[in-house]
Amino acid sequence: MLQIGNIKMKNQVVLAPMAGVCNPAFRLIAKEFGSGLVCAEMISDKAILHENERSMQMLYVDEREKPLSLQIFGGSKDSIVAATHVVDEQTNADIIDINMGCPVPKVTKCDAGAHWLLDPDKIYDMVNAVVRNVQKPVTVKMRTGWDEDHIYVLENAHAVEAAGGEAVSVHGRTRYQMYEGLSDWDLLRQVKEAVNIPVIGNGDVNTPQDARQLLDTTGVDGVMIGRAALGNPWMLYRTVKYLEDGSLPPEPTPKEKVDVCMLHMDRLIDLKGEKIAVHEMRKHAGWYLKGLRGGGKVRGKINELNHRDDVADVMYQFAEELEGAAAVTS
Repeated sequence: MLQIGNIKMKNQVVLAPMAGVCNPAFRLIAKEFGSGLVCAEMISDKAILHENERSMQMLYVDEREKPLSLQIFGGSKDSIVAATHVVDEQTNADIIDINMGCPVPKVTKCDAGAHWLLDPDKIYDMVNAVVRNVQKPVTVKMRTGWDEDHIYVLENAHAVEAAGGEAVSVHGRTRYQMYEGLSDWDLLRQVKEAVNIPVIGNGDVNTPQDARQLLDTTGVDGVMIGRAALGNPWMLYRTVKYLEDGSLPPEPTPKEKVDVCMLHMDRLIDLKGEKIAVHEMRKHAGWYLKGLRGGGKVRGKINELNHRDDVADVMYQFAEELEGAAAVTS
């Protein structure tokens, strides 16, 4: 099984740290669906140091989510060290992760995220400074490189290991690719062969069978699932089962999808209040409805609603109509 430092996971499946998605409401669902490790969405080092209210709330970890990795991003060694010290001392997260993969310009322009990929020496200095100042295991999430002309993933992974990092997660795309094109699994294999710390592979894992193939062809220690789990925590559960014994549990029914969507919403309401939660859940509801015939029209209706019970009425009516139609044709 996957182990990072002294933290042991019950399986090899890891929920990726997706910005705007991986709050405690979604993370807890991912944990309940079997994910061995869940990762929180990235938080700015400076926002932590300035005690920004929203960012401080993002440091909250429900004990039921553990083990959990909390991710920090930033471009200054001093602020990164200070922020990770706060995480180390004031949160119950199990692992501190440093983001070196975020490709969005507003992050890379601050010399943070994927911009680090251009300088292995900086990676060593930053990671080593953090490791020397915290007690929790330190990991790094990176991409293969900045673009196809600047792929330093082997050097960067070596730098993480030499600096005392306990594991590295690698998304098999460059910063230039963003989320397009194919993930380079051969580079993931090369990273695994190059370092002795655990390597978690990420990119193009859309089915349980993809997860099995990634593990078998690259030898990585864990598989990170991101976009494929949006509105679909069953992907996590089905992957765990498939890796365990080769079985593939059935896909969820429309009502099962709506049940979990509403559980997600209720937990988000507990965290943020109805107004904010219902607005944030619009994108999630669209993901839960993905693949269901007529889901686009329902998503349009939900985007106009502002109350939890109104969303529930529309969602459950839609599920009943789908299942009723399926019963007639069967």
